Amino acid sequence: MTVIVANDTPDAVRGMLKRWFIEPRPNVFVGTLNARTHGKVMDYIRRNGPEEFGMLIISSQPGCQGYQIERIGPCGCQGRKPEMISGITLVAEQWLEADDVPF
Repeated sequence: MTVIVANDTPDAVRGMLKRWFIEPRPNVFVGTLNARTHGKVMDYIRRNGPEEFGMLIISSQPGCQGYQIERIGPCGCQGRKPEMISGITLVAEQWLEADDVPF
């Protein structure tokens, strides 16, 4: 299963996404794709989405967590940053540089 949360989806991209996904709320797309189709859909979005267009994509993947998080462009995550640590994706709500760590 794949869930896409987009910002201001252009009509051309929205039309293409509706071929493979349902849109239960504006700019939220949910569907199940095989790996090949998933790759082609993401390539299409990267090629045809404007620069300010952003998406957060959560897809089922084999592994301990069972999902993968991808971001394309500015996804409106207000500073949240997915980070892979020891093979597990965590989302940092606040990111400190090494110089700012208090210990």
